Amino acid sequence: MEKTVQKALANQFKDAEEDQASTLRRAASKRKSGPARDSAAHTKIIAVTSGKGGVGKTNVVANLAVSLSEIGKKVVVLDADFGLANIDVLLGLTPRFHLGHVLFGNKTLTEIMVQGPKGIRIIPASSGLQRLSELTQAQRDQLVESFSDLDADTDYFLVDTAAGISTNVIHFLMAAHEVIVVSAPEPTAIVDAYATIKIILAADPSKPVNVLINSVQSESEAREVFTQINTVVKRFLNCEVCFLGHVERDGHVRQAVRSQVLVTHLFPNAPASRCFRSLAHTIVNRAKTAPLLDSPVWEKLLNDWVN
Repeated sequence: MEKTVQKALANQFKDAEEDQASTLRRAASKRKSGPARDSAAHTKIIAVTSGKGGVGKTNVVANLAVSLSEIGKKVVVLDADFGLANIDVLLGLTPRFHLGHVLFGNKTLTEIMVQGPKGIRIIPASSGLQRLSELTQAQRDQLVESFSDLDADTDYFLVDTAAGISTNVIHFLMAAHEVIVVSAPEPTAIVDAYATIKIILAADPSKPVNVLINSVQSESEAREVFTQINTVVKRFLNCEVCFLGHVERDGHVRQAVRSQVLVTHLFPNAPASRCFRSLAHTIVNRAKTAPLLDSPVWEKLLNDWVN
């Protein structure tokens, strides 16, 4: 199976759309060449994405957010899947408002934010937010101003993107300080994860990309899957990605999802829960040595996204 996956990954590279990659490179270059601004913001933006749906990305985001909160970090989660927003469903929450009400209604960011488990805060999205691609300058300024108040008390801002490589997704990935690509061990998930990594690194070869392998039997299996991906990344893109870790295949996860309670809450000692806590510690330890970008964090994220 490994040779089949490697061949599929190689074919993905050969079939790359060069025009799209060139456009993204120009966009990334334009952002880098802009004037640097002083910022005391310490918030780290992490975009969590996947090449295909069904690999457990949103479940990873939610459990990771709670695990970071449990070790004293203040976390905000943005549900950025504007077509199929579902992090509130996963958590059993029923938000009355969403980000669209900030832009097209009369609500403030504080009014739409929902308190999640363990003190995490969630900015809910909803279907029909494609109007975000048609914002006026005044609306863009309003959005940036709304988010700027979060800087002082937010350590991690997790962006749960939609699956795939739409324009909205790519803008979020480019604006984040780092990206986590979630994959499963199935060949289709591996190939799609590589396709996502290819697009990210074509646009910005210096972007830190971490790979998390979900629903595996063991760490050794996860590392085997990661090696397949990283080998092709090195061969064709002359870059490397980092192995962030893994989440064990665990029946407790499915039980928790059905109950609309996170596995880290319902089964704190389950194998998957231990994996999420380990991932949170890994992220925090890496952040101690990783410098943040010098532009105001929310201005960068939102202006890159809506422009």
